[in-house]
Amino acid sequence: MAQLDGKTLDIKAENIESMKQLFPEAFEEGKVDFDKLKQLLGDYVDDSTERYNFTWNGKGKSLCLSQTPSVGTLRPCKEESKDWDTTQNLYIEGDNLEVLKLLQKSYHNKIKMIYIDPPYNTGHDFVYQDNFKDSIENYKKITGQVDNHGNVIGTNTETSGRYHTNWLTMMFPRLRLARNLLSEDGVIFISIDDNEQSNLKSICNEIFGENNFVAQINWKGRGGRQDSKYFAIIHEYILCYAKSIDNFVAGEETKSEDTYPKYDTISGKNYKTQLLRKWGSNSRRENRPNLYYPIKAPDGSDVYPMLDANTEGRWRWGKETMKNAEDQCIIEFVKQKDGSWIPYEKIYEPQVGAEKTKKFNTWIDNIENGTDAIKTLFGFVPFDYTKSPTLIERFLKMANVKDDDTILDFFSGSATAADALMYFNKQNSNKCRYIMVQLPEQTDSSSDAYKRGFKNICEIGKERIRLTGEQIKTENPQKSNNVDIGFKNFKLDTSNIKKWQADADTLNTALEFAVDNIVAGRSEMDVVYEIILKMGLSLTYPIVEHDVNGKKVYVIGDGALMICLDTNITLDVAEGMTSLKKEYQPETWKVVFYDNGFIDDQTKTNSKEILKNAGLDKDAFTTI
Repeated sequence: MAQLDGKTLDIKAENIESMKQLFPEAFEEGKVDFDKLKQLLGDYVDDSTERYNFTWNGKGKSLCLSQTPSVGTLRPCKEESKDWDTTQNLYIEGDNLEVLKLLQKSYHNKIKMIYIDPPYNTGHDFVYQDNFKDSIENYKKITGQVDNHGNVIGTNTETSGRYHTNWLTMMFPRLRLARNLLSEDGVIFISIDDNEQSNLKSICNEIFGENNFVAQINWKGRGGRQDSKYFAIIHEYILCYAKSIDNFVAGEETKSEDTYPKYDTISGKNYKTQLLRKWGSNSRRENRPNLYYPIKAPDGSDVYPMLDANTEGRWRWGKETMKNAEDQCIIEFVKQKDGSWIPYEKIYEPQVGAEKTKKFNTWIDNIENGTDAIKTLFGFVPFDYTKSPTLIERFLKMANVKDDDTILDFFSGSATAADALMYFNKQNSNKCRYIMVQLPEQTDSSSDAYKRGFKNICEIGKERIRLTGEQIKTENPQKSNNVDIGFKNFKLDTSNIKKWQADADTLNTALEFAVDNIVAGRSEMDVVYEIILKMGLSLTYPIVEHDVNGKKVYVIGDGALMICLDTNITLDVAEGMTSLKKEYQPETWKVVFYDNGFIDDQTKTNSKEILKNAGLDKDAFTTI
């Protein structure tokens, strides 16, 4: 029987477990034998004392920080949400480092696109001062929740001696966690200026892999920044990296002035063919060993990407993309005289008159001003230096976002990305969803935003989403009916489950304290959502309440998870859960009880047996 301890996914433990699967010989009594690991890796180990390396004072600490589990939670705030019962969108208030940790289990490999516009490190206010020991308490201090001194802001000035170090230490763990969330065909866009562009590229090369670099995009804003020291700076950069370049398929823009001609081929086929084997200077297996694998020919034989009889090559696609191509029947095999097969990609002719497409280029201009866009919504400018929704829409297209993909912005500011996605969904009839994450940094008391009632940045972001949604409905009521203009609001806080802290002198007091291990002032729904999060389920899954012999049972995700937090639980509750399982017929099934809720230990043991006989795995019975 497992017991929920309030901690998030232990990333370090997960990485070690993955290593065990890859290199079991390198582990002795649970410890890594690095000498054996070096032998296994062979030529891939660099033992030289001088090597290319990008580091700074604090890098090791920030690496540890990204692997330390969070003991926080996300508390639901239904009253500040919109369309709570139906929306698939999330707006999360909190320190994004802790929030990214909390999202690891539920959204691992599920985010198609991430866009962030982090602090540019201009030497002014810098609120992301991570506390290695207790990030949740540090976050509360930053947002003025702990003491009466208001917002705590650190200043990252060049004279501090750690001008770049503080910024890199802030970004490194967040980007490591973000990569885990990207899907295999996912991509991240990061806005930046000259201050940290080169450093950002260096840490992205390390985190995402230099081979997964897609492009550096240049965006020309309106006019020049006259506060620039020597020249009027008129551009910014957007770095783009894929999770796996072999699985990433870039979107393309239409050329409205041109249409496709019919293919004029001798064979009369309505498609062209392109060799699936990679040609060029990096076409050998050793350049990309993961792209050397067999695919099945029509006669069932294995076909490898051989450059010639003795030279191993590589495919142009990763395994997932290749499988999708096979499923869509866009691979054509041609048999050679010697009986071998060569596979080609079919490139079909579009319908006559369809618009021709072209690749997006890396220079962007003629984009509406972000300030103008937000001023139109609010009637004044509540947030400085906001990005343009049209710019974010461009990234959505470049990332090939479609259908019901999820995007993430964990420096969401005024929620420009949410604004852009809603219009993107309207124009393309998609059902894509977003996750916005923002630190509720207090607004300046002298600002127009503060005077008009917006006490922190999150209040601006949430109101922008509401205003954009209403604008979409007004502009085109029929087309906007299927657009999700709502959001579920969650706020970062400490866990709802009390920490166990006892020694020989305080044991009796701790035992009495642990009889009720739920933090005072927390609602039952707070606890339910913490369980959902720590169990790795989506925060937007539907929750249905059932009465089982007078006890409340929450059914989440069409039966994937059932929770009972009542007291005086009898065997009738377990019997009722088995009936609910028959009703919902979930593919996977987990149950959670309040540990002190059973009338006695025998009832807990027998309940577990009843559920086990109904098909519950032994590790799927959890208590808190």
